[in-house]
This record gives sequence, C-alpha cells and structure tokens, in this order.
Amino acid sequence: MNYQQTLDWMFAQLPMYQREGKTAFKKDLTNILLFSEVLNFPERKFKTIHVGGTNGKGSTSHMLGSILQEAGYKVGLYTSPHLKNFTERIRINGREIPKRKVTSFINKQKGFLEKKKLSFFEMTVGLAFDYFANEKVDIAIIEVGLGGRLDSTNIITPEIAVITNIGLDHTQFLGETLPEIAYEKAGIIKNKIPVVIGEKQTEVLDVFLEKAKECQSEIYFASNDVKNYPLDLLGDYQRANSKTAVAAIQQLRGFTISEKNILDGLLHVVKNTNLKGRWQVLQENPKVICDTAHNKEGLAIVLNQLKKEQYKKLHIVLGVVLDKNLDEILPMFPKEATYYFCKPNIPRGLSELVLQEKATNFNLYGKKYVTVKKALAAALDNANQEDTIYIGGSTFVVAEII
Repeated sequence: MNYQQTLDWMFAQLPMYQREGKTAFKKDLTNILLFSEVLNFPERKFKTIHVGGTNGKGSTSHMLGSILQEAGYKVGLYTSPHLKNFTERIRINGREIPKRKVTSFINKQKGFLEKKKLSFFEMTVGLAFDYFANEKVDIAIIEVGLGGRLDSTNIITPEIAVITNIGLDHTQFLGETLPEIAYEKAGIIKNKIPVVIGEKQTEVLDVFLEKAKECQSEIYFASNDVKNYPLDLLGDYQRANSKTAVAAIQQLRGFTISEKNILDGLLHVVKNTNLKGRWQVLQENPKVICDTAHNKEGLAIVLNQLKKEQYKKLHIVLGVVLDKNLDEILPMFPKEATYYFCKPNIPRGLSELVLQEKATNFNLYGKKYVTVKKALAAALDNANQEDTIYIGGSTFVVAEII
C-alpha cells in the first residue's frame, strides 16, 4: 500500500473515534499490550511525560515539548486528533513523522492488526511508540486520547503524570459526574510517580488525593505560586496551561532546564511544535479567529474572551458533532451575533439543519450551509472591515479552514 492507501485502510477498516464516535471506543488495554509485546515494548526505551485532562492537554503538551526542545533535548510529541494531516499526531522536535515511516510500519504489521482487530487509535499509539524508540528520543510528551485509565497511551510509566483539569466531556464513556470523570483521568497516576494537577477543583480534589495516596505519589498543584511567563499562544486560557507546564517542568528530574529555556520555550511554542487552532488569528480587517474549544468549560473561556474583542458586528461560523449537549452549550453563545451554521465533514458531524433549528430555541439566528468553507465564505462576504468572525464549535470545523 502507498501512503494514501495506508491511511484509507486505517480509517476505513477499523473503528476511529475521531470519525465514528462511541462505536470506536474500546474500554480495554488488551490489544495495545499485545501490540507492545509484538513491537518489543518500545515504550520502555524512552522517558515520557503523560498529559491528561478535559481541556488544555494539547496546548500543555506542546508547551512541554517546546521547553524541552529549547533545553536541547530530542523530544517526541504524540497528540490527537490531527487537524489537517495524520502525521501531525507524531512529531520529533516539531517535525512530523515521514509518510514512508507510516506506510512501512502499517504494511509490516498489517497481518497482526487485521487478526487482532486493533482500533485506529491503538495502531497509531503503537506506531508512535515504535517511532520514538527507533529515533532514540530523550523524552516524549504523550497526550491521553480519551479518559486515562483505559486509554491506549496508559501503558507507559512516565517521569511525571499531568492532569490539566476536569470537565463534563465524553460523558457517555467516562461518567456523568465530575468525580466519575476524574476517576478515569486519575488512572494515569502510577506508583511513586509524581503527579501535577493543573486546576485545583474542589469537586474532584479528593479523587486525586486518594489516588495519589494509594500510589504513594507526590501530588503538586499548579498554583498561583507559578509565575506568569510571556506566551506566543494567544488566548487567556493559555495562562493556566502554561502554569501547568511550568509546574511539571519544575518536578522533572534528570533533565537540565534553565529559566531561559522555559522563557524561550513558552515564547516559541508555535515555531517549535507547529501548534494550530488555539485562538488563532487567521486575518485582520475583518478579524477572523478560530479556536478548537468544543465543550462547556472550553467554550466558556473562549466566548468570554470573544466579548473583549472590539468589533462593529460579530459573525459566528458554527458547527458541532453529534454527541454534544446543545442544551448546555448553545445558551452560552451571544444572541447579537449573526450565525452561519454548518456541518463538519465527518460521519459524526451534526446536520446544519438540526443545529440551526436547535439554535433558534436559544434566539441564535442565521443561515445554514452544507460545508464549513461555504459558511466562512458567506461570513466574509457579509462582514465589513470593522467586524469580527469567529469560527468554532468543533475541532473538525477548524480543521477545514486552516
């Protein structure tokens, strides 16, 4: 198989949460453990930092990667989902895995993958660990895919476990309450491995304290004691993420990281790691901003920041996936904006007609468009130079326009 055939096979033959949703979610580590054994346990051949949480784990992972790069280390970075290209998920010092490496790995392992029916995510985790081991990275930042306890990445024994925060997302898999979700996220805490918690939330504090005690793990909270560093990432919410990243770096043993490395790392996240879609300004006059926030907690912060923008009129290009609780998130959106409802181009995308109908219940009005690009084109046509256009609601909406 060539590269495109390889990707088509990975996407089509086996379940992929990014596209299919609930049917692709496996609550089991059996397959990834078998795959690790076949690959000769690659995850044991390099050091790791494990990053979980509801919001901010991607940005925090990129910040950690950037700081360690500035300190001169060879740094692997595994994140999900990808925005444009599959290879974004697996990077070393910001460079994406070569397509030929993906193709050769899948072709070589295809028999095993078919026989054991590994999911898209399981095979991708195996690919990442194998690549990082072969390339002899000094350390890899591993972002949890979904949850923690039963996530395929949870076969590593990291130097530090990081949990950014807990919010109500993916409740159909992780639980209906914050403590239930926190229990799943706390599953990445390992015996005698330090854990850094990004936000001290009273509702879930006991869950983390009990798990840390059970594992005899030191627990640290990224509190206000961590100073504010200048950031290249826009968005107020990145302050909390940067404090989490710095707190994790402060607890990391066996690596030499200077104050200047932290400063430069946080100033050069985009350049070092090529992070996209986080309060990203695509153009000025009219100002066009996109952000991948897609759950209640993430949207609350982003929409609050949107209120601080100076504009004559606000245009919002909005699309979501099927499993979003619209009764929870739609009331958060500003009523005075003009809306451009659209459907992200994945099987999980919610119909633009359904979204438009639901939005009218909350006095959010606008036209519907069959694609994200047509919605954005209409917004650009209608906006004048003093206006602002915000694009969001889903990672997959943002992916189609950057």
